[in-house]
Amino acid sequence: MKARVYLDWNATTPLRDEARLAMVAAMDVTGNPSSVHAEGRAAKALVERARAQVATALGAEAADIVFVSGATEAAALACAGRGLVCSGIEHEAVSAWCDATLVADGLGRVMVPDPSCAALQLANSETGIVQDLPAGLAVSDLTQGFGKVPFAFDWSGIAMGFVSAHKLGGPKGIGALVLRRGLDLPAQLKGGGQEMGRRAGTENLVGIAGFGAAAGAAARDLADGVWERVAGIRNILESALSGGKSGTISVGHDAPARLPNTLCLVTPGWKGETQVMQMDLAGFAVSAGSACSSGKVRASRVLRAMGLDEVAAASAVRVSLGPATVEQDALRFAEVWAAARTRALARME
Repeated sequence: MKARVYLDWNATTPLRDEARLAMVAAMDVTGNPSSVHAEGRAAKALVERARAQVATALGAEAADIVFVSGATEAAALACAGRGLVCSGIEHEAVSAWCDATLVADGLGRVMVPDPSCAALQLANSETGIVQDLPAGLAVSDLTQGFGKVPFAFDWSGIAMGFVSAHKLGGPKGIGALVLRRGLDLPAQLKGGGQEMGRRAGTENLVGIAGFGAAAGAAARDLADGVWERVAGIRNILESALSGGKSGTISVGHDAPARLPNTLCLVTPGWKGETQVMQMDLAGFAVSAGSACSSGKVRASRVLRAMGLDEVAAASAVRVSLGPATVEQDALRFAEVWAAARTRALARME
């Protein structure tokens, strides 16, 4: 029996060895980071080390990093009650707090007339399309781009951004909000002075330690050109599976920039949910869009916002690769998926 092939890295990533080791070590640290005795100081030192690691990977200062439970909490902290606008391609964790009046064009790009009252993601989880973030932007979801494409918060000119550890090899349930220096942000969770008064609650020491280690490792991968190799495999897949008589569209292929690991394939009439189930039975993990929307039988909000019709938007499959993906497994997926597509198209004739 052939081993399963994981091609859903945009949903979540395998835990990095560096993160696992850091988390195991943190489990043996007894103190509360808010305590002033030796045990508390040891715990606090782990938190601050991880804060520095995440800040370095993000191109920010350690004092600008606020640890939270994940990107969803960070989005609420950054967006709630601020009257921001966004487009239909944003993750629901952002669009839930914003007025989706901005428009995405057919290449997934969003024009932002007034960045100071807008939220715009760095990269889209479904299509991989990367935005050119305008200076002065109020909020940016950096989750998918962090660790995959070069980015420096201090140079970006944006006010706030947020990331999640499990998208780059860290544990689930931990993330961070990064703020422009001097920006005042009232806490939503109150009761203690943790995280410089911005987010009350005893710190998730184990998760934070794993996040820091994963961020450091991800930054090294980016500098070492790991994602360029991944992009090469993605391009091979794209050439093999899109275009021709199949009618399959590679969404984002013509965009000015996109993530190196993401391939969004649309074959109108072949439902994305059906593709996911067929590939799962064949031993491949892919998705029909954002993992946060899985199980909801509906067309992709993102693709509809980009102008695709209902049928096409319901016929997408996302293949997202990672540093552990090898060309042999990707080509095996291409063979199995293409055969399934041929059968599906024959039934539709």
